[in-house]
Amino acid sequence: MPKDWWGTRQNVSPRLRLEVELMRATYADTFKLHVPRTGNLHWLGTVEINLRALKQRNHTLKILYPEDYPNKPPEAYITDPYVYSEKHQFEDGQLCLFNPRDGVTYGWNPSKSTAVTVVSWAIQWIYAFYTWKATGKWPGHEEQLTAPPPKGPRPRGWGF
Repeated sequence: MPKDWWGTRQNVSPRLRLEVELMRATYADTFKLHVPRTGNLHWLGTVEINLRALKQRNHTLKILYPEDYPNKPPEAYITDPYVYSEKHQFEDGQLCLFNPRDGVTYGWNPSKSTAVTVVSWAIQWIYAFYTWKATGKWPGHEEQLTAPPPKGPRPRGWGF
């Protein structure tokens, strides 16, 4: 078994062959696969965001394969322009694309999801980001980080 999930430059794994085939079928030559001598494989591509109000419509995405792919999903970053959201983005710039608690039905599924899945989620994230900037509300369902107040009468002893 090769050290890397994707094989070697001389002997590419079936999973990477599938990834390349699906990315080419979906995004043609928009994304290029980078195989660095050190570091992780990643896709780099520029997509146009079709929003009139944007000064810069082109957004460059980096989709980075982790070492334990496909058990963990690729990470998505916007490398240009600089975009940062205190919502749905990690401090290093990685986009938060799904809630792992959603499981394989709605989140990352190692047997079915691919880089195409992550690129699609990243593009949706960009549209959600600009919607949030314009309206103050992130579109779609968001996980509640604090428990909502209980419904109905308060239990005895709450002291409110």
